[in-house]
Amino acid sequence: MASSIAAALPLARRLLGRSVIMAYSITSDCINCGACEPECPNEAIREGADAYVVDAARCTECVGFNDKVACAAVCPTDACVADPKMKETEAQLIARAVALHPEKADLKAKAASGKFPSHLRN
Repeated sequence: MASSIAAALPLARRLLGRSVIMAYSITSDCINCGACEPECPNEAIREGADAYVVDAARCTECVGFNDKVACAAVCPTDACVADPKMKETEAQLIARAVALHPEKADLKAKAASGKFPSHLRN
């Protein structure tokens, strides 16, 4: 996986300069309903001991897949929130999406063209 991320870095460099944003996390307001887990295109959400958790290494905030953050859109308690400790750019997020899904040629093409879904453009 590290080599996939390294391969995506040139794309990230081309996209740099887009707005800085923050990775998502799940707060203690989580009621363990599980609505968020199947919505994640990167399988970044897992059930934890007391609440669901987001694996920041897999989270792309749905950049490349949706024009909204899917977990936040379905959460009944608004527990899926931007984490101010995890600032990332859209370029970093789309590069991660491409690295996590090397089998998706359409995602790579959209990323290269800059025409991919992103909640940061709404």
